[in-house]
Amino acid sequence: MLLDTASLYFRAYFGVPESVKAPDGTPVNAVRGLLDFIARLVQDHRPDDLVACMDADWRPQWRVDLIPTYKAHRVAEEAPAGSTAPDAEEIPDTLSPQVPVIEEVLDALGIARVGVPEYEADDVIGTLTQRATGPVDIVTGDRDLFQLVDDGRGVRVLYPVKGVGTLQVTDETALREKYGVDGSGYADLALLRGDPSDGLPGVAGIGEKTAAKLLATYGDLAGILAAVDDPAAKLTPSQRKRLTEGRPYLAVAPKVVRVATDVPLPDFDPALPREAADPERLEALAHQWGLGGSLQRLLAALGQ
Repeated sequence: MLLDTASLYFRAYFGVPESVKAPDGTPVNAVRGLLDFIARLVQDHRPDDLVACMDADWRPQWRVDLIPTYKAHRVAEEAPAGSTAPDAEEIPDTLSPQVPVIEEVLDALGIARVGVPEYEADDVIGTLTQRATGPVDIVTGDRDLFQLVDDGRGVRVLYPVKGVGTLQVTDETALREKYGVDGSGYADLALLRGDPSDGLPGVAGIGEKTAAKLLATYGDLAGILAAVDDPAAKLTPSQRKRLTEGRPYLAVAPKVVRVATDVPLPDFDPALPREAADPERLEALAHQWGLGGSLQRLLAALGQ
């Protein structure tokens, strides 16, 4: 089980009241919400391995170099105090202080936490999925990871609809029903239609339905571009014109949109922890931040 950790703690932050606070009055709603999410996931799915995948770089420069608008609207006008990063994501002030607490608690629990400089959590997830020898459940609220769905390898996305109590199981059947493509086709669909939430312009005039029809007819992006160069291909004049004008974007978009599957990962133990890595530290964190029942429920789910 691979967790898109930031996606989940964002959902926890907005799903758990900010009145949930530590003894000193600091909000810990994202911390406690995430612990409850993980407890529920472990309890319901009993994974052998569990990895909390992190955004070591949520907006890698190599992606920005290819498409300058990539996540540009999410960049804060000014970096948060103490930040040395040239870009800082606009996140609520009461959430950012909770992230180091989340990291410390996961480490003390012994839950593998993996982030790699210059890569997003999506890329870590893509690489671990590629390396996996058995079934993989990816837990994320980000549709970008639908591109990894692969029935043949047992790779599916568990997409939270409401908390993590209600998860939409996304396999290739679900993708074909909703989008008309399978997992491998989802990235091509996404880059053709664009994604305002990620600053991806897409091809002007090519929406989701048109993109799906083109992929159904020509197989993949390469097939569509070959059709543009083939006078006999049954593209409408408008489609041919728009795709021709979109060629500069289409030349670089695949590298930006497709998750990396060859990230150099550090050594780590993905096994579900049967005992805390640092019990004393965990107890101190529980006391300092008032983690209470949330931590107890996760420990119980882990069998600790």
